[in-house]
Amino acid sequence: MVFKALTIAGSDSGGGAGIQADLKTFQELGVFGMSAITAVTAQNTLGVQGVFPLSAEAVAAQIESVAADLGADAVKTGMLFSADIICTVAEQVKKHGWKRLVVDPVMIAKGGAPLLQEEAVAALKEELLPLALVITPNIPEAEALTGTAIRTMDDRREAARRLHRMGARYVVIKGGHDDDGEETVDLLYNGDGFSYFKSKRIDTRHTHGTGCTFAAAIAAELAKGRHPADAVATAKAFVQSAIAHPLGIGQGHGPTNHWAYRQYGE
Repeated sequence: MVFKALTIAGSDSGGGAGIQADLKTFQELGVFGMSAITAVTAQNTLGVQGVFPLSAEAVAAQIESVAADLGADAVKTGMLFSADIICTVAEQVKKHGWKRLVVDPVMIAKGGAPLLQEEAVAALKEELLPLALVITPNIPEAEALTGTAIRTMDDRREAARRLHRMGARYVVIKGGHDDDGEETVDLLYNGDGFSYFKSKRIDTRHTHGTGCTFAAAIAAELAKGRHPADAVATAKAFVQSAIAHPLGIGQGHGPTNHWAYRQYGE
């Protein structure tokens, strides 16, 4: 059986994040990848030089083409940019009955460039989060979605509860932005309890696309029918290996090594 995953996200011309990172991750985990591009970015490891969004109509047409012929065992969203695109994606997800939806609420690029319009945040919360099986915000994104400051693990747990109340069934708040300690801790909340996924913190500038890759790995594992908690565990190991074995390319925030998990293991 061929498992299939669809990514709905922006294109990264530098190849480290977005659609490019998602498709590489799907391939490495043995899942056939398909895409619907929401925006084209002029981007490299030094930053985002331009964002050129597609129309909501163009996004819908891509999704319809995939759904009509190939179908999808799991769907992952990344950079959606505008409220119109978010609403269109939500409509498509409901129309095609896709239940294994991973929402990566991409808001800001690694270099600081905004990738989601301010007015689109409300649409993300109201239209897309209630459809999500898994949502994967980092700490700044969780703060923006919940309107609360996150300084401690207790803060993170409360933010996870709030995001769960918004409709996401599984909430993963990533710990990469928490510089306190020698470990990075990703918190998973399923509505009943918390799980913690820990890894050694690696001091490196080559972390471009880690969020996209993490969410894509979850989607790939969900496409195979794995439980969300198991999918998160694999995604954590996949990203850790990708960071631990850097490619060392680019003058800024370099990309992670998408083939490291297959070549070196965890």
